[in-house]
Amino acid sequence: MDDQHRYSDLAKILQRVWSIESSSKWTPDNPAKGQCGVTALVVHDLFSGDILKTQTPDGWHYYNLINGVRRDFTESQFTEKVDYQDVPSNRDEAFSDTNEKQYGYLKSNVLREWSV
Repeated sequence: MDDQHRYSDLAKILQRVWSIESSSKWTPDNPAKGQCGVTALVVHDLFSGDILKTQTPDGWHYYNLINGVRRDFTESQFTEKVDYQDVPSNRDEAFSDTNEKQYGYLKSNVLREWSV
């Protein structure tokens, strides 16, 4: 399976497993809301690459750079187009947006579906 299909599959899995357990800001109408830090960490676990951030009106927004391509699996949470600044970040900063319980929940649920 090529990378594009793997990213597409991961996006579908994330849509299914995001919940109030992975972000306290989650809602059924906006499942990606508040999922950026925890998702960037899990994507980094799967694909390595870099974690980047961009300032938004709500604070820092985290996403990934994989093989030189920006991958933002949570951009659907925004109603307006994101003005990406691609500021270098890291796991510690992305983790400041989540906690162990949320990270463990998302990672275990993604891996369970990813290996199917």
